[in-house]
Amino acid sequence: MDFTFSEEQQAAAEAARGVFADVAPDAVPSPALTTGAVADGFDRALWARLADADLLSLLSAEEYGGAGLDAVALCLVLRESAKVLARVPLLESSAALAAVQAYGGPELRAELLERAGLGEVVLTVAANGRTGHDPAELAVTARREEGEGADWILDGVQTAVPWAYDADYVVVPAHTAADRTVLALVPRVHDGAALGEQFSTSGERLGELRLESARIAARDVIDVEGAWEWLRDLLTTGTCALALGLGERVLRMSSEYTSKREQFGFPVATFQAVAVQAADRYIDLRAMEVTLWQAAWRIAAGAGGTLPVAGDVAVAKIWASEGVRRVVQTAQHLHGGFGADVDYPLHRYHAWAKHLELSLGPAAAHEEALGDLLAAHSLG
Repeated sequence: MDFTFSEEQQAAAEAARGVFADVAPDAVPSPALTTGAVADGFDRALWARLADADLLSLLSAEEYGGAGLDAVALCLVLRESAKVLARVPLLESSAALAAVQAYGGPELRAELLERAGLGEVVLTVAANGRTGHDPAELAVTARREEGEGADWILDGVQTAVPWAYDADYVVVPAHTAADRTVLALVPRVHDGAALGEQFSTSGERLGELRLESARIAARDVIDVEGAWEWLRDLLTTGTCALALGLGERVLRMSSEYTSKREQFGFPVATFQAVAVQAADRYIDLRAMEVTLWQAAWRIAAGAGGTLPVAGDVAVAKIWASEGVRRVVQTAQHLHGGFGADVDYPLHRYHAWAKHLELSLGPAAAHEEALGDLLAAHSLG
């Protein structure tokens, strides 16, 4: 299998590196120094620069002002964003727009895609369910009123919605009485919709979205089989890309620190125990990388293959959730007291890594899901 990136994908990554070059992790607010959210909203100035670089419309078709690229290109850009802890809803908005383009109606695509690519409209996704442990599509019910083109009525609760107070629309998965999952675009300010403030492990402001007989127009509801599963896989794979970028930056910080820190007259990087730990984490990152590109490629290529795309996504989640935790824990150990110093950026990376790990879920659960897929495949 050829993992060489195309010229267009490499150009997207290069553009991202240029945009993020002047973003300093030291400037990211510290959760250790706040009693509430680390900031009122996301970095709007950075968002505008991403729009100017055409990085908000990577997956949109050219007719909507986009680049027409795929999940691999998005993951390359997300990887760069995580290296500097970029405080922007790039993953959520890009994934939601991709779902609108792939499954939404022409009116909805015309309304959102071009404006979102210019940074004028921001979308996010409610993907954590009612408690963060149950399937997101079961947390909200959707029923349609009688008549052609009738509205949908939504009831339920979605917890820990990222950027809920900043996004113009929240994409909410909801289940119907016919056991189908629909995607409803709920405006941030809307009758029957209310937000309750929550905070992530990294100190970001989240929202608990409560829906009580919220009426959503038919054109703002995507009722297509497989839309939610596709969006969920793209979100998860993008989260794995964030974990990879963050882990790579943390390992580089550890390398730089241990090369300068001396004990007994020698840099600690020359000690065998330190070198072995760093080598193990390098192996973790390479495994995270190869499984990420496999999952992203499967999403971009479609549902063909011997196993469902969910199998490749499960493998990527196993490595990302375990790997990012091991990388930051080793970094804390090798940095000693500096790792906990709030004037040094490593503790910010640790907080973000823990949030990503929790978002991905435990590796054991993904291993079980992968085992079920393999069993079903062998029986089929």
